[in-house]
Amino acid sequence: MTTTPTLRQHTIHHDGVTIPVSRGGTGRLLVLCPGLSSTQADLGELAGLLRLDHDVVTFDLRGHGLASPADRYSFAAFGADLAAVLADLARREPGVAPVLVGYSMGADLAVHHAADHTADRSVAGLVLIDGANPVPEPFLTDDLLPRLRVMWEDQAAQQEALRGTARQVLLTAPEIEALNAEIDEVRSTVLDRYRRIGCPISMIMSTAMAGDGDEEPMPRLNRNWRSGVERLTRERPQVAVSWLDADHGLVHTHAPEIARIIRGRLERC
Repeated sequence: MTTTPTLRQHTIHHDGVTIPVSRGGTGRLLVLCPGLSSTQADLGELAGLLRLDHDVVTFDLRGHGLASPADRYSFAAFGADLAAVLADLARREPGVAPVLVGYSMGADLAVHHAADHTADRSVAGLVLIDGANPVPEPFLTDDLLPRLRVMWEDQAAQQEALRGTARQVLLTAPEIEALNAEIDEVRSTVLDRYRRIGCPISMIMSTAMAGDGDEEPMPRLNRNWRSGVERLTRERPQVAVSWLDADHGLVHTHAPEIARIIRGRLERC
């Protein structure tokens, strides 16, 4: 009979925000970084599966889940949250380099952190789930923005029902739009970051990031998504890529498959 690992929880205070951290399991150390508008609770199924044979750390970014709100939200600020979690972990266990597992924007945060810490070898490897993609074209285009703004307004309205829960997101629709525009800019130069990383990199990507349909712009966005991965692997053929027949919500719909792929990749690292 498999027993559920006991979770240990604490908080980190930095930059005026409080970051909740959960840890459980034994084995190789993994740190799961959520993405924009996602929380550690959203990664709960994947984290639970990995904790069966790994030591897994999860946390919430500022303004997400049980983390406190902040007076600013930016890619750099979220990166500082990840850095604070990893610095706290290094103080608790000096010399132990974790594998960073990032989802969506969390993958971009992991790539940037690893690129900035190549010299100290404080990151043992990267597993990037549907993010950090050097796409040739930006995601936010003039023809798509009106549709996305409606979606973001709907998401913000739906968040009212989640207030005070582990899945709440405190960002407004304009803040989400600004952050998505920033992520587009980040990904336009992310190839330079990959060139600086020396640890093993694995990607787990969705075949239909924008949804499985024939109506534009879904096919165009999905082609762009695949083209970004092809750009990366042409330059860095050592990057291992697995594709799942899923959309961008693959961490919710395909957690067992993702956990299996991660285990297989880590066995070879």
